Amino acid sequence: MIERTFPSDNAHKLDDPERLLWLPPADVLNHLAIRPGMTVADIGAGTGFFAIPIAEQVGPTGTVHTVDFQRKMLDMLSRKLSQHQSHLKITLSEGDASHTGLLEASCDLVFMANLWHELDHHDFVLQEASRVLRRNGRLAILDWRHDCLPPPGPPSNHRTALQDVIALLKEEAWSIHYSTHVGKYSYLVIGSPALTKPDA
Repeated sequence: MIERTFPSDNAHKLDDPERLLWLPPADVLNHLAIRPGMTVADIGAGTGFFAIPIAEQVGPTGTVHTVDFQRKMLDMLSRKLSQHQSHLKITLSEGDASHTGLLEASCDLVFMANLWHELDHHDFVLQEASRVLRRNGRLAILDWRHDCLPPPGPPSNHRTALQDVIALLKEEAWSIHYSTHVGKYSYLVIGSPALTKPDA
């Protein structure tokens, strides 16, 4: 685990009610154009802060694949689902952003919340996202603004500026659909691989 990784020992902070005030999931989901029946990958899902509301939106005909490399996070999410959210179609997988373990061309949306700044080798991460996305699939990157001082969030020197994320996506031949500030301290970038895939 690298220095920038959010530790599982602090997982209780992910469900702090204060977080709902400065990063309401509904505000983020409003930008994602999620529809019933979609398959969404939530990479670095943690305790399901976004996975659960996404699963509510995709409904019983959709699926949310949660991926996290910290087993403790997945165990906490599993307990949460078993207690309160058994009707949701959510899978749990141990993996990381470069090696999700998901099937090729299996997802309509890949979502990464507060993860991008933790990652090395963004080129490998984008390759993996492209691999698991279906034709016309989208990648959504939600992360901390570098112009908002902590707390909350990681140290300023750990953050990646919005314009740098956009520049890298373009350099890696991704198309940018949309970017915006969301909540009090975050930005959102939505893009897709430039190369189209055949219909599955």
